[in-house]
Amino acid sequence: MNFLAHLYLSGESEKIMVGNFMADYIKGRKFENYKDGIQKGILLHRSIDSYTDTHPLVSQSGQYFKGAYQKYSAVITDLIYDHFLAKNWDMYHKQPLPRFVSRCHEVLVKNYLELPKQVKLFLPFLIQSRRLETYAEIEGLRKALNIMVRHTSLPDKTDFAIEILLENYTALESEFHSFMRELIAYVVNEKGIELKYRVE
Repeated sequence: MNFLAHLYLSGESEKIMVGNFMADYIKGRKFENYKDGIQKGILLHRSIDSYTDTHPLVSQSGQYFKGAYQKYSAVITDLIYDHFLAKNWDMYHKQPLPRFVSRCHEVLVKNYLELPKQVKLFLPFLIQSRRLETYAEIEGLRKALNIMVRHTSLPDKTDFAIEILLENYTALESEFHSFMRELIAYVVNEKGIELKYRVE
């Protein structure tokens, strides 16, 4: 899952949210350098990633992009799942997406000194662009993919990804919803996270 899903799955705890958001930049046992709440968020992020990476529905979604992206198909699937979460936000949270995103921004700025250097560098842009909200639109997804092409090793095949998404939109959206229900149950029941507005 990508940024929006990880923030959503953090529940109501600010420290867990911070840890979950920055976890990709905390390697090995370096999480032990942080306070308990942030540690819990980092470990929650790793658990979510492990659960996602081994789930058959996610693998099924990734097959659409395998031909062009190979090992990066999982990265594309993560971002597309964030698109579906943003697009269908009202199904998963009673708070409007713009308000939720604003709260996340406030929490991250409040805990700015706790963030790794890499996160401090991109956070201002993420906030200014309201990037998490833009995931809901195809053009916002396209921009996010192009940003990843410029700043990571993701292959420059954004047009292909969007084309495949649109051709298989209904199937991918259905796979997302089925997976999301299972992921929410896992986070709530196995990880003890309170999702106040979770899907019943």
